[in-house]
Amino acid sequence: MTDNRQSLSDLANLTSQPAPQATDAAPSGDHGETTAAVPTPPVSTMPLREQIIDKQGRAYATGRRKDAVARVWLKPGTGKITVNGRDQEVYFARPTLRLVLNQVFGITERVGQYDVVCTVKGGGLSGQAGAVKHGISQAITRYEPALRAPVKAAGFLTRDSRTVERKKYGRAKARRSFQFSKR
Repeated sequence: MTDNRQSLSDLANLTSQPAPQATDAAPSGDHGETTAAVPTPPVSTMPLREQIIDKQGRAYATGRRKDAVARVWLKPGTGKITVNGRDQEVYFARPTLRLVLNQVFGITERVGQYDVVCTVKGGGLSGQAGAVKHGISQAITRYEPALRAPVKAAGFLTRDSRTVERKKYGRAKARRSFQFSKR
């Protein structure tokens, strides 16, 4: 069956008409009336992952960023984040770094519902904050597998692979040349 549309007005008429709905036609009585079935919502065919927690009821994950590696344990609580035995306000003094940590809870709408205990080593503070964020993202999807879709859509489950470029010979840094002298 071919459908030839020759002008834009035909296309406009086509889009303005409501789409026909699939109904189960069942005659009721002798008048030939049909009754419409209740539409069912689409069901996701993707299987849900299973929850991965330890004996203490915590979810564990490892996060990495630049040269930093963070080991993260997540459990239900009041929203306290402890980094290397210190509170997050003490360890990450800059507000931007604390904002990075709490991005995951903002996306998943779970602010103040989980306690996080983590140890992080290597790299600088920015890399460590990114590693903790990556670890929290992995751990929250292990504790609540239903949250995997929004966390993955935000890009928090992917390790940020950008690292410092190595210094090359004949250069001052990785790409910076020595100052050129004409005389």
